[in-house]
Amino acid sequence: MAKAAWAVVTPPQGSGDKEVSVRSDAEHTGRNTRSTVLIWKAVNCPDVQRTVMQAGKPEYVDIADTAASEKTGKVVTISGVSNSKRLTFSLGTGDLDIALPAHYTANSVQTANGEAITGEPGGLAVYNFSIAVTVPANTEIDPQTRQVIVTDEGGHQDVCLLTLAAGDAYLRVAEGDIQLDYQGNPVTVNVESNTDWTVE
Repeated sequence: MAKAAWAVVTPPQGSGDKEVSVRSDAEHTGRNTRSTVLIWKAVNCPDVQRTVMQAGKPEYVDIADTAASEKTGKVVTISGVSNSKRLTFSLGTGDLDIALPAHYTANSVQTANGEAITGEPGGLAVYNFSIAVTVPANTEIDPQTRQVIVTDEGGHQDVCLLTLAAGDAYLRVAEGDIQLDYQGNPVTVNVESNTDWTVE
């Protein structure tokens, strides 16, 4: 059985007494410990096997810090990486009125929010995930924001701030002339606006 490619031995050969360095060629991003076997061979000697184990990376989740939509709204895809068995998405503070979808994509597989990820990819290595959030058009003149929170199985959280760009200002006044009686009694005129206005 050949050693795993991630296990690096320096020097890989020698003669006589020698110290040998064993290391990993990269960080191990999966949660589970990984292992391989090293076999020392020498002429006229029995093989000597030693197991090399590399600890798993502690469970974590990392989502994009920010995401944005233009004022007309759209589907915004928010991405991140994790090595957790399951991810749970929730909404935090903010005035942007959105709902989270029932599913997200983890390691290229559709996964129900809060359910275990098929194949448990985080045990072996970090995987990519994304969630597609539908953002409505902004009818207000101020930008709107909402926190999208992702929590891994161990309770670690990360937050993305989703921002909807400011909408256009509008002013609508009821159609037609305003007719007052001879006494000058008040007449109601409907005004719709999302900004400050005056009458001159």
